[in-house]
Amino acid sequence: QVQLVESGGGLVQPGGSLRLSCAASGSISSIGPMAWYRQAPGKQRELVAHIISGGSTKYADSVKGRFTISRDNAKNTVILQMHSLKPEDTAVYYCNAAVRRLATLLYEDFWGQGTQVTVSS
Repeated sequence: QVQLVESGGGLVQPGGSLRLSCAASGSISSIGPMAWYRQAPGKQRELVAHIISGGSTKYADSVKGRFTISRDNAKNTVILQMHSLKPEDTAVYYCNAAVRRLATLLYEDFWGQGTQVTVSS
């Protein structure tokens, strides 16, 4: 099986920074696109940032210039560095990855358990 484990969430004041990390482990042959999503109370889950194995990225308009997504393909990890945090960034952040398991041909979608980010004074 494949597991995605997130870390790095917490409480931060407006204007502060946080770094989220997600490590994939298990029977992994290769990993395709990786992404961070978030879901605030009463709202739908939304894409925050996305990165392909070659390193190209895209961001939600609301986080452009403040958040940076990166990945380490050798360690099967994806990082979300968040700066200039705002109260509206408060949400549960989820890691997502397209993973091809050993002895399979197709990529499957896997999700982490989520990590809470709260931006408040």
